[in-house]
Amino acid sequence: MDGSVLYHLPYGNAGLQVDIPGKFDVRVVKPDNTMPEPGGIKEIERALSHPVNSRRLSEIAQPGNSAVIIASDTTRPTPTAELLPPLVSELTSGGVDDITVVFGLGIHRKQTEDEKKSILGELYGRVRCIEHDINDCVNIGTTSRGTPVEIFRHVVDADIIVCTGTIEFHYYAGYSGGAKSILPAVASKRSINKNHALMLDPDASAGYANSPVRQDIEEAGRMAGIDFILNVVLNDRKEIVSACAGHFIEAHRKGVDLLDRLLKVQAEPADIVIVSPGGYPKDINIFQSHKALEHVKNTVKPDGSVILVAECREGYGNAVFEEWLCSGRDEVIHRFKSGFVMGGHKAALIASLSRRFDLYLVSSLPDDVVRKAYFIPSSLQDALGKALDKHGQEAKIVIVPNGVSTLVYQVCR
Repeated sequence: MDGSVLYHLPYGNAGLQVDIPGKFDVRVVKPDNTMPEPGGIKEIERALSHPVNSRRLSEIAQPGNSAVIIASDTTRPTPTAELLPPLVSELTSGGVDDITVVFGLGIHRKQTEDEKKSILGELYGRVRCIEHDINDCVNIGTTSRGTPVEIFRHVVDADIIVCTGTIEFHYYAGYSGGAKSILPAVASKRSINKNHALMLDPDASAGYANSPVRQDIEEAGRMAGIDFILNVVLNDRKEIVSACAGHFIEAHRKGVDLLDRLLKVQAEPADIVIVSPGGYPKDINIFQSHKALEHVKNTVKPDGSVILVAECREGYGNAVFEEWLCSGRDEVIHRFKSGFVMGGHKAALIASLSRRFDLYLVSSLPDDVVRKAYFIPSSLQDALGKALDKHGQEAKIVIVPNGVSTLVYQVCR
């Protein structure tokens, strides 16, 4: 094209290029800030010695108390082996000897002994550990949104509840970490399903701390009586760059603020958003690539166009997700509202987005496979051409080359 600019987007192990006429308002969105140097154990100790709106854990602890430390399971990147020794030291300094590590499985599978050993590190065999049992929960009330708060009996019975985790953008709870160690990590299936059903609310989005899902989670955390948290922010090598400890909401928000400064970028409302998850393996399948859509959806104008550039060499990527795609768009959304099913939830989320925007998928998949997932199959250049025809000469375009690791937002709420 004459007078055009060539833009590159990651795609599989290589990339794709798109020509955009120079007359259009185009912004390429990337994080501007430099990630802090890893802090390791010193950063953990700093956070524990300066808790946010809380006494030190060693001061909360009293002789004769029992304590549970809720730890992430093997599906999460939390460096639990680094977090546990200083936490146990704080508790024992306060006179607590009855300490149990509870693996917060939620609805995930049980873990192998090798996985437990990897998570616990030097404390494996030296501290009591048990796994959450979704069928052994105690009802302690109901949230204002109607979620039954049914929590693992061993957590409810403890005198001190300590939560650990990693703070990342989360596509319907706003952020991970904080009270998510209670709901869903050690909650019943009924509690989890009711809470997760809130994800179709338009405000249930990544980078929004007032997501109805997170607000419901934090109400459950308040009811459970979380005494203390230790959360961390990691770099892309899973090294600790920041830690926050103390009050389960206020300390969590300290970590959220840092994550926002590092990886959250504001952009003007756009008619057209072109986003890549970031290439392989982030775009290995539709199931994984979906996260990039959730990270850009709030900057797209109503009835705008979103072009997802994702190779998806392994197709759908999840058997339940694929099975749900056999239903029509409206049917799958209704089905989801009737009961949360892991895997099916992504079918419902993509279907919901396809109601709001024109969703194009530029991939290696056959057209019929793409259409089944509620996308419009297209080449990158053709998708752009159709979007420009729709939105006209004044169309604003945002390009996000690494949508999984970048959160783009329109305005501060």
